Amino acid sequence: MIFSEDDPPPRPKKLVIPPPLDLLGVEELAAYVADLHEEIARVEQAMSKKQAHKDAAAAFFKPKPEG
Repeated sequence: MIFSEDDPPPRPKKLVIPPPLDLLGVEELAAYVADLHEEIARVEQAMSKKQAHKDAAAAFFKPKPEG
C-alpha cells in the first residue's frame, strides 16, 4: 500500500497490548485491574465529551422548520 505525506498514519489495531498474566502475582493482577478501571473511566469521560460535541454540532446544523 502506498501512502502520501498527507495521509494520516494507519491506526494500530489494538491500542493496548495486554501483559502476559502468567508472569503477574495476585497483587500485581489486582493493581492491573484497578489501572484498567481507571482507564475505562477516562475513556468513557472522553466519549461523553465527544458525543456532546457531536450532538451540539448536529443541533446547530439541523435544518430549521419552516413555518
